[in-house]
Amino acid sequence: MKRLILLVVLVLAAGCGNPLAGGGEGGASGDIIIGASDVGESLLLAQIYAGALREAGATNVTVRPPVGSREVVVKALQDKSLSVVPDYSGNLLRYFDKDTTATKPQDVYAQLRQKLPAGFEVLDQAPAEDKDLLVVGPQLAASGVKTFSDLGPRCRELVFGGPGQWSSRWKDKIKALYGCEFKEIRTTDTGGPVTVAALKSGDVQVADLFSTSSTIAANGFVPLADDKNMFPAQNIVPLVARGTLSPAESAALNRVSAVLTTEQLTRLNVEFTEQKRNPLDIAEDFLARNHLKS
Repeated sequence: MKRLILLVVLVLAAGCGNPLAGGGEGGASGDIIIGASDVGESLLLAQIYAGALREAGATNVTVRPPVGSREVVVKALQDKSLSVVPDYSGNLLRYFDKDTTATKPQDVYAQLRQKLPAGFEVLDQAPAEDKDLLVVGPQLAASGVKTFSDLGPRCRELVFGGPGQWSSRWKDKIKALYGCEFKEIRTTDTGGPVTVAALKSGDVQVADLFSTSSTIAANGFVPLADDKNMFPAQNIVPLVARGTLSPAESAALNRVSAVLTTEQLTRLNVEFTEQKRNPLDIAEDFLARNHLKS
């Protein structure tokens, strides 16, 4: 149901843009098509990109409703039916290089630029990240568990809650790096209300949430420091079909990245998911607040 509602919002939003007159030199047709996934954060970023491009003088800027998996997005960028999509540096690098061991933001970004196939480019990455976090309740944190290294010796007495794919992706990694083997790994959901409720009730004592989740502070949860960088950096980065943006348009998106912090991204998500604000209005306010709108 949530995805259906979001799809309706996306369709409405895609038709609500009022491109400004100007001299954009986007694709061969002059159109700039911005892709967005069916996650609210992706839609918000796409609308921010669209507004920034219009401020730079681009014409015929459109935000397309959900475009599907990364495989679909990459194909659409290859044939230039999409011009640009907001993406996440770590996941994008792993898509193009499954054997990468990079985890730190600058290392991930540098390798990503090296591994991109011809026909793609990434613009500047933002300080903002939306990455996995392990979080615990305040009582466990107060007992001395503040980092993944602190957690390691305690894992055998703790139940973990997270997405179904967590075991296949991270079970062996967290054991190798931190000596952590949980008493039980319980499938809840992907950083959503089931996981939050399980941690809040004590059904699980450790949970996987995301760094831009407003539920962490709202519930007094404590994020643990990943002191050996198990989770790779996931900075927001525009992935572009090469040749579809002019230098001025690329510079406009770089200005967005320069001011986009994790704190601001969290705030945008709160406005969309909790305050139910229109994504176009949220994007306009972000641009104005950060002096990116005339």
